[in-house]
Amino acid sequence: QVQLVESGGGLVQPGGSLRLSCAASGSISRIYTMAWYRQAPGKQRELVAAITEGGNTNYVDSVKGRFTIARDNAKNMVYLQMNSLKPDDTAVYYCYANVLVPTGTHNGYWGQGTQVTISS
Repeated sequence: QVQLVESGGGLVQPGGSLRLSCAASGSISRIYTMAWYRQAPGKQRELVAAITEGGNTNYVDSVKGRFTIARDNAKNMVYLQMNSLKPDDTAVYYCYANVLVPTGTHNGYWGQGTQVTISS
């Protein structure tokens, strides 16, 4: 079993910053891509940012220049630094990891989500 636990969400004013963290634990041999998704009320879940095991990153256009994804492979953690936050960034943010487990298969796992609300 693999568990992903997010933390760091909350309520901030427009223009503020938040840092999300996600810790992966359990039967993990290796973690390939890690990512952050978000889902706003009434909208589909969308990819916000992803990072490969080697550190290559990609971002949805709406967050480029404002958000930064990073990971610590030794700790099985991924982070999302969010700056210059806008009301449109309000959503539940989910951590995702593509994990190689000891059986030799790789599966996708999700965290439970953390609420981010941008409001004055």
